[in-house]
Amino acid sequence: MGTDLRVLVAIPWRPQPSRMLAHDWTVARYRDLLPDAEIVDVDTGHELFCLAGCRNRGVRLAEESGADVVVLGDADTLPEREPLLAAIVSAPVNGKVNLPYDSYRSLRGRGTREYRSGKPLRECDHLEVAGACSGVYVTTPATWWAHGGQDELFLGWGAEDAAWWVAHTTLLGAEPVRHEGAVFALGHESAVKEGPQYTANFARCHRFHQAQGDREAVWALIEEARAADDVLPVGGP
Repeated sequence: MGTDLRVLVAIPWRPQPSRMLAHDWTVARYRDLLPDAEIVDVDTGHELFCLAGCRNRGVRLAEESGADVVVLGDADTLPEREPLLAAIVSAPVNGKVNLPYDSYRSLRGRGTREYRSGKPLRECDHLEVAGACSGVYVTTPATWWAHGGQDELFLGWGAEDAAWWVAHTTLLGAEPVRHEGAVFALGHESAVKEGPQYTANFARCHRFHQAQGDREAVWALIEEARAADDVLPVGGP
């Protein structure tokens, strides 16, 4: 890497048969790109899988291990080398969460089969997801907690990343820093995108969007989540 930074890669993960191969490819990818980094799977005690909670726990593990930078990488998303390294070097300097991509490519079934057959990632069939802000985050613990981490009231699938974007832009005064490159989301069986929890997630995300630009209102939402779960670190406006 050409740097003395200590890096921990935290992969939110609760085993599911349809996602095992994607998880294994993701771990192998990080071992190849970051051979000196510690790589850990992360889960929480939430009954429903909580992606936000896993990310927060990953940052705590980075703090406990003395890591300078934590990469929060979804268990189905493959980054590219140069933008990932650029994000790692930049994160301690710019004080923002860094996204090692400006192109989010969902490979779905066809592209994933092509990758499995040996086709280079950039040549695989894909769907470009405009405005995506999930998949891989690169941050320091201090930056993560400075805008409240992610909201653990988002359970199951959906919307924690959109709410996080509001918190980042409002509390840190800028969007996350993007680096030129792509990430590739592997295809697998999709989570259920309906039901009471799904509806509740997007209702809560709407409240974040209503609070956009209002520091006190955003911190109130963060404190609401802390009071409900009592897991986020102390902080405030």
